[in-house]
Amino acid sequence: MAQFFSVHPENPQARLLKQAVQLLNQGSVLAVPTDSSYALVCHLDDKGAADQLRRVRGVDDKHHLTLLCRDLSELANYARVDNKQFRTIKQATPGPFTFILEATKEVPRRVSHPQRKTIGLRVPKHTVLQELLALHGAPLLAATLILPGDEGPLNAPEEIRERLEHQVGAVIDAGACSLAPTTVVDMSGDSPEVLRQGQGDPALLGL
Repeated sequence: MAQFFSVHPENPQARLLKQAVQLLNQGSVLAVPTDSSYALVCHLDDKGAADQLRRVRGVDDKHHLTLLCRDLSELANYARVDNKQFRTIKQATPGPFTFILEATKEVPRRVSHPQRKTIGLRVPKHTVLQELLALHGAPLLAATLILPGDEGPLNAPEEIRERLEHQVGAVIDAGACSLAPTTVVDMSGDSPEVLRQGQGDPALLGL
């Protein structure tokens, strides 16, 4: 049965987020708010949790999962980024953008794309999620909370709890999020390519 943590959106209660981190460390998948839509997250190094995240989301290993990072310096540990790419990413970070980049050896092979060896990375601009990342002390593996058969992401914490009662360890309720997912930009090729238009404006990247 999923736990339900109601936290203040701007000043979240640390004791509740610490309980959420404990669940992550025990292998749970959590539903969390972001600066775009709600997302499913789990511990990066937990294979069982990553498999459960994919099952809940209804995707296979060819679907790009995303690493949520606290800042650009952390992102650079998990992706190979040249100076030009770094400058482009910096223009829209933190924010509702996911960047597809070549993964470094810090990323377990089982969570990167099996053929391309790429991974989605982003730095969210959401107080609660940033606090959770800080307490966790490492990036979280994530996917947009769109359930199989749904056209868009779930937004209401109570509905998320009702529908995922037995599939996630907890729901962190910080109020409604945007209904728009992130804008996904593939930067693994010769030039950036917008794969999904979401909340982030590609003009910020000069695209």
